[in-house]
Amino acid sequence: MGIYSAWLFPRVLDLVMQQKQMTPFRDQIGKAAQGRVLDVGIGSGLNLVFFGAGTERIYGVDPSAELLRFAARRARCTSIPVELVSGSADALPLDDKSMDTVVTTFTLCSVGDPAASLAEIRRVLKPGGKLLFAEHGRAPEDGVARWQDRLTPIWRRIAGGCHLNRKPDELIASAGFHIDALASRYLKGPRPMAFVYAGSAHAA
Repeated sequence: MGIYSAWLFPRVLDLVMQQKQMTPFRDQIGKAAQGRVLDVGIGSGLNLVFFGAGTERIYGVDPSAELLRFAARRARCTSIPVELVSGSADALPLDDKSMDTVVTTFTLCSVGDPAASLAEIRRVLKPGGKLLFAEHGRAPEDGVARWQDRLTPIWRRIAGGCHLNRKPDELIASAGFHIDALASRYLKGPRPMAFVYAGSAHAA
């Protein structure tokens, strides 16, 4: 792993993910989370401040040691117990049926194998547990989607594996989840990077 991936990119990502227009998604997810919560791809811990009284304990998994160091600093600012674990979404280091809520925020775009990652999320969720998500992905307009297809091979090399053209709602449904609520819209910014899906799902 080079200096860019190990040191520079985590800092760039932390700054980009602090955009104020992402705050409503984090706030909504944090308030809805209940019980034992797994934040998949916790990154630098920007969700931590938003989890409410219904959250008993937070488990954060991320493959980046540098981002987990950022998350550890933010964990000290919350009264909820936080356990940070180095790991990947497609091999979660957690027991079966151990989580009440799983959270993904701007994560499914960059996992190496989204189907395997969502299968792991299903595995660790308790019966009746919820998946709460906010993900950017494929835009509904053909012209924008074509640009996403063109840009993704280059973009994923400079943006930590991020795919602009994945469709998170379809990935989630294909993994055996029933989507309970879904909203989508553009954020401010270049359209190929700015279409967001947000909602909740449970295992069907």
